[in-house]
Amino acid sequence: MFVVFVVPFLRGDVELFLRAMLNFGVQLAVVSQDPLDRIDESLHHRLAFWRVNNSTDTEELIWAARGLQSQFGRIERIFSYNEQVQVPVAEVRARLDIAGIQPDVALNFRDKGRMKERLRSQGLPCARSVAAVSPEQVWEFVELVGFPIIVKPVDGAASQSTYRVESGEDLHSLLQINQPSWGHPLQIEEFVTGQEHSFETATVNGRHLWHSLTRYNPTPLDVMRNPWIQWRMIVPREIDDPMYNDIREVGERALDVLGMETGFSHMEWFRRKDGSIAIGEVGCRPPGSQIFTSMNWANDFDLYVEWCRLMIFDQFNPPAERKYAVGTAFLRGLGGGYVKSVHGLDYVMRQLGDQLVEWKTPEVGQPAGITYEGEGYVMVRHPETAAVEEALELIVNNVRVELNR
Repeated sequence: MFVVFVVPFLRGDVELFLRAMLNFGVQLAVVSQDPLDRIDESLHHRLAFWRVNNSTDTEELIWAARGLQSQFGRIERIFSYNEQVQVPVAEVRARLDIAGIQPDVALNFRDKGRMKERLRSQGLPCARSVAAVSPEQVWEFVELVGFPIIVKPVDGAASQSTYRVESGEDLHSLLQINQPSWGHPLQIEEFVTGQEHSFETATVNGRHLWHSLTRYNPTPLDVMRNPWIQWRMIVPREIDDPMYNDIREVGERALDVLGMETGFSHMEWFRRKDGSIAIGEVGCRPPGSQIFTSMNWANDFDLYVEWCRLMIFDQFNPPAERKYAVGTAFLRGLGGGYVKSVHGLDYVMRQLGDQLVEWKTPEVGQPAGITYEGEGYVMVRHPETAAVEEALELIVNNVRVELNR
């Protein structure tokens, strides 16, 4: 079986996915913008490789896929875990008659304006929004919902280029440098307040076989706006608790409306102060920000293997039970430059003991992080969710990363 994995950059946990795929005995090819030497040399002879200049360019991906097919035969599966390439990969499937999610469905997940329209048309709760193609549309929307509003690309991901706009003056300034048009629409949404969560689902042929939940503290947008915050996220043990009945029902209905077939999905959602829920946005790919790893630790389970099984064979073997709650505290210094020192980490590590399961220690001299994950993280687990919350409080109240330009 010939399988192609599209991954723009060969970093992070890429090798975990590659080793899982190779263990299934498939003929594997990787398409990437990075050179092959970015991954462990022991993997080089076990896979084919094709480098592209731009992995979001459909024509480049088709060129790569056809070149690989000329060498290794028909591609039976092509997929990626990156949000930005879901539509180009789906277009390759359509052009080369490969099984998997097709472009119309991929666009339902990637185009946030289109997504919200489909969800609202079926009575599913989500923030009021408009995909604005002119400044006039933006101002009309503001008259309807008032400030603050959220402004972001219709094809955004991970809170990138997302702004909370508080006033007419701020909006005028933003539109001066980022004006919407037919070729460059902007997603404008009412600002939803409440506790932000995510809802992860494994789906096979339209059947939702397994789910998980994550809670953010504070919201990712607040984290982007306040670089000093050492934020945290919790994967609770109680994913089947009745308190989550509403999001399980709404989340699965939303996936059906958007056309989810086979794959992993990541849905961001809010619990408002009045208890109601609102869907933020949905991706037809695995989550990032250590959520995937957290789910592994919560279930004593290898989701890297199961996601690969899902994407290659349309099969998923869910874990029997959730054994733990897992939490991650992200260690972030204020400002730019380099890590000068790290305070309090040794004390925290001693206090946490066997609750510690994984960590990335900020190293003196390393560059300041460029994402909201900061310079490092500490991950803990415990059978009780409350104990994990206490451990995260201990971390963020005692660890300080000092940066120096």
